[in-house]
Amino acid sequence: MRSGTAMQTTGTSGAGASKKKMNGYVGFSNYPNQVHRRSVKRGFNFTLMVVGESGLGKTTLINTLFESKVYPQKDTEDARSGRTSPQTGTVEITSVSADIVENGAKLRMSVVDTPGFGDAVNNDEAWRPILENIESRFDAFLAQENRVNRSKIADNRVNALLYFIKPTGHGLRAVDIEFMKQLHTRVNLIPIIARADTLTPREVEQFKARVLADINFHGIHTFKPVSDQFDDPETIADNKAIAGKIPFAVVGSEKFIERADGMRVRGREYPWGVIEVENEQHNDFVALRQMLLRTHMEELRDETDVALYESYRTQKLLALGHVQDNAVFREFNPRQQQEEDERLHTAKMHKLETEMAAVFKQKVQEKESKLKQSEEELHSRHMQMKAVLEKQRHELEEKRMRLGQGDAAAHAAYNESVQAGSSKDKKKNRFF
Repeated sequence: MRSGTAMQTTGTSGAGASKKKMNGYVGFSNYPNQVHRRSVKRGFNFTLMVVGESGLGKTTLINTLFESKVYPQKDTEDARSGRTSPQTGTVEITSVSADIVENGAKLRMSVVDTPGFGDAVNNDEAWRPILENIESRFDAFLAQENRVNRSKIADNRVNALLYFIKPTGHGLRAVDIEFMKQLHTRVNLIPIIARADTLTPREVEQFKARVLADINFHGIHTFKPVSDQFDDPETIADNKAIAGKIPFAVVGSEKFIERADGMRVRGREYPWGVIEVENEQHNDFVALRQMLLRTHMEELRDETDVALYESYRTQKLLALGHVQDNAVFREFNPRQQQEEDERLHTAKMHKLETEMAAVFKQKVQEKESKLKQSEEELHSRHMQMKAVLEKQRHELEEKRMRLGQGDAAAHAAYNESVQAGSSKDKKKNRFF
C-alpha cells in the first residue's frame, strides 16, 4: 500500500551500515506482494517424511492433515504383519507425491514413508537407511547446483520428519533415542505421540514430560517455532502455545461422526464417548497442523535450505578437499586495502633487510675465517722454510768447519815436508 509518510532504510558504506530517511514513496515495500504472486504462480514443494512402527496411524494422520487421500491406505493384513520385507526384514523407503490446490495456491506434496522401521528383531541399525536416504537427497541437490545449466533444479529434500512415538507411557525407548540422535542434524525433527486416545489426559502430560526430559538429556534438537522482533503479540503468543505442546499428542481419523447435537465432526467413536480430531481439548492435532501447514511451512523449508543443507554441504565439500578463501567475500575498502598493502610491503622490506643483513654477516664471517686460515697456513709454511734454512745453515757451517780443519792439516803436513827437505839438504852439504 502506498504511503506518504517517511520511511527508513539502511545503506551500506565502507565503515558499516547507516540509516537514511526517505521523504517520499519509492515502492520497494510492495516487494512482498510480488513474491506472493510469483509463489502462487510457481507453486510450492514440500517433502514430509513419516517414521514409526507399524500400526501407529501414520497413513491416517497424513490423510487427516491434508483432508484428502494423499497416501493410500495399507491393507489390513500388511498392517498387522508390520509391512516388513519377508526376505530381509530391513527398512524400506517409499514415496508418494500429490498435487493439492487450495484457494489458488498449488502445493506439490511428497510423503516419504519408511515401512519396516522398528519392526525387526534387532533395530540397532534401523536408522541408517533413513539417514542415507535423506543424505542422498542432499547429494542430488548438490549435484544439480554444480551443473552448468541450473535452470531446472528439482528439490526433493526432506523438509520435516514426523517421528511417531509409541504411547508406552514410560519415556523414549533405546531405538527412539538412537534414531533422533543420528538424524536431528539432518532434518527438522518433529516428535509425535501416536494414538494419544489410548492414554488419559494425565498420562499424556506425564508421558510428554518424560519424552522432553529424554530429549534434553541426550542433546537432541527438535524443531520449535521461534519469534523475533517482527512478530506481533498474537503471533508470539501462538508460537509459544505451539512450542508448549511439543511433543504433539495426536489422534487421526478419516471418518466423520455425528455428535449428539447433530454436528458432524472428524473423530473416533468409543463406547464412552467421541474423540474429536480437531478439538484442542482432546488432542494436539490442530496445533500440529497449524505449525506444519499454516504458519511455519516456509520456516521449515528455509531451515532445511539455510541450516541443515548448508551444514551438510560444507562438511561434504571439506571432506572432498575444497577450501574456501574467505577473503573473496570481504567488503572492499580502498583505504583499508591500501593500509593493508603498505603494512604488508613494510613487513616484506623488513624481512628482506633482515635476510640481507644475515647473509652479509654470514659472508663476512666466512671471509674472515678463510683469511685466518690462510694466515695460519702462511705462518706454518714460513716456520717450515725457516727450519729448513736453519738446518741447511748448520750443515754448511759444519762443512766449512770440516774444510777448515782439512786445510790446517794439509798446511801442517806441507810445513813438515818442507822442514824435512831442508834437513836433508843440510846433511848433504855437510858431507861434501
